Amino acid sequence: MAEAITIAAQPRERAGKGAARATRRAGKVPAVIYGNNIDPEMISLDPLELNRELHRTGFFSRIFEVDIAGKKERVLARDVQFHPVTDRPMHVDFLRFGANTRLHVDVAVVFVNEDKCPGLKRGGVLNIVRHTVELICKADSIPESLVANLEGLDIGDGIHISHITLPEGVAPAITDRDFTVATIAAPTVAVAEDEVKPAGEAAAAAAGDKTAEAGKEGKEGA
Repeated sequence: MAEAITIAAQPRERAGKGAARATRRAGKVPAVIYGNNIDPEMISLDPLELNRELHRTGFFSRIFEVDIAGKKERVLARDVQFHPVTDRPMHVDFLRFGANTRLHVDVAVVFVNEDKCPGLKRGGVLNIVRHTVELICKADSIPESLVANLEGLDIGDGIHISHITLPEGVAPAITDRDFTVATIAAPTVAVAEDEVKPAGEAAAAAAGDKTAEAGKEGKEGA
């Protein structure tokens, strides 16, 4: 299961666009913690520490323990606003949760045993339909990733959500069908090459017919 990652923060006294701009001018990133029937709390984050976490996989499915000058809040990131030009984080929304809160989280799918997949050895292609799967679970049950086993799969086979083992208490958000996560698709490059060759031969043959016809007309004209 995912472990909480501590991230330091400082309290902010005021809300609003003006206060947020002042926080950015001071070299910090404004953020807010809300949820669990408690008043929202305004905080600011160190941009270097925030960027480090943003560049790690699964930012929105990791539990953060925000240390606000000694007071700690367990949260999940719910939204990040980025500058349209520089792509720097401008604001972060964190969701506070309780012990029994069931959350919707997107968890990354990891594919294993590619070397034991007959379809890939025969030139097939791993067609990933879902890089992440939305799950419903308590915060302490969020898996770090979902493992999809490719062993024994041939061209035309697929991996559905029912083929992936989920931890106890964790369920997919989509419950009305056994949806596809990935398939082993037939190779496309070889087919394209086979199709190009006859097309080229047909063009050459057509050109030859036109040359022969032109020669015939020239003899008749003479």
